[in-house]
Amino acid sequence: MNIKKILIVIIWFNLICSTFCQWIQYSTGLGSDKYIYSLANIENNIIAGISNIPSGFGGAYVSTNNGQTWSQTLNNRMVYCLATLGDYIFAGTHTYYYPSGIFFTTNNGLNWTQTTMNDEEVFSLAISENKIYAGTLNNGVFFSTNFGLNWIQTALNDKDIYSLAISGNNVYAGTYYHSIYVSTDNGVNWSQRLLYNQSNIYSIAVSGNNIYAGTNGNGVYISTNNGLNWSQTALNHQEIRTIVIYGDYVFAGSIENGVYLSTNNGLTWSQKNEGWNSIPPINTLHIANNYIFAGTRYSSVWRRQLHEVVGIKNISISLPLIFSLSQNYPNPFNPQTKIKFSIPLSRGVTAEGGRGVFVSLIIYDLLGREVTTLVNEELKPGTYEADWDGSGYSSGVYFYKLVVGDPWTTAEAVNSSGRGFVETKKMVLMK
Repeated sequence: MNIKKILIVIIWFNLICSTFCQWIQYSTGLGSDKYIYSLANIENNIIAGISNIPSGFGGAYVSTNNGQTWSQTLNNRMVYCLATLGDYIFAGTHTYYYPSGIFFTTNNGLNWTQTTMNDEEVFSLAISENKIYAGTLNNGVFFSTNFGLNWIQTALNDKDIYSLAISGNNVYAGTYYHSIYVSTDNGVNWSQRLLYNQSNIYSIAVSGNNIYAGTNGNGVYISTNNGLNWSQTALNHQEIRTIVIYGDYVFAGSIENGVYLSTNNGLTWSQKNEGWNSIPPINTLHIANNYIFAGTRYSSVWRRQLHEVVGIKNISISLPLIFSLSQNYPNPFNPQTKIKFSIPLSRGVTAEGGRGVFVSLIIYDLLGREVTTLVNEELKPGTYEADWDGSGYSSGVYFYKLVVGDPWTTAEAVNSSGRGFVETKKMVLMK
């Protein structure tokens, strides 16, 4: 690759990043000043739950194109929370004048039906297999095992439940003023677990053995023993309304300072606020279709590409000797998989201080159409790992292609020169 082409690649990449590597508001049909309580998705359909405070009316809006345009479906009620189960979308609601319980739709919001829980103010929802848990104002946790046809109140029956999360048989309930309650038998019995002086728990997320809790003013706490003990992470001075997890990445949305990201279980955090001149309060975060969405207070919905936020990880301290592209793992997969590749030391490519080499990793469908780009940047020698989330795509065969070197050169020329590498592998998304 000559100097002129290198400069063109660098200028082109910087131009693309300055335009798209940031938060962008998507409000067509929605309006730019909505108060977003909740977000969910079924494949490419994104649902936003809205409150029009102070009037008390809002509703649900649906986008069929990953948030680019929106249309209103559920009207005249605040939608605090959303959850999906198969083709079902459940919405926990309230009106300014009276509780209205839980509604559901099976056609992406075209029609909504009220469940038999019709007189509760529902703040949180969580689903495990076919069991739906609902957290209410004043009356604790309910559950349904028949898609909302009937509801049973659990023994945790007198608290305000702001957040819910499930891991196996364990159910975690974040309360207002009473810290966290934990059930180890699917909601039959509950015990209180205290987070030191933290009484208001606005969000809970679970990743393996790690449980994260977002608090009112003291950031994120973590437990590694099913909530028995808690320690404060380095994010320790924020009101955290939402926590979402993608693989090893933990995102936290704050009221004061936007979005934070940790890749080491909360030991350190970095802000991811590019694109916001004035950072809006973050009520909810949602990851779908290789995007991360942010629902804000009075600034509607924002979106950015997930891969440019989380990037790729250099997973080895040793330098590889040859180019390689590994088989994705797991394979078949549903819906996330990892792709590993290696870049060795070679002429003009240095480990420290010098330039790297241009790398692209692109996903294609069976017809050869480009699905998404996971990597499109200059990298130093090393072994890297990229994640792909296929939740927004249909089952089937996909291909991933790694190109290292001149993007305008053919695969044969790149490989024969010894200064680049091109390889394609097949993977199967099975839902």
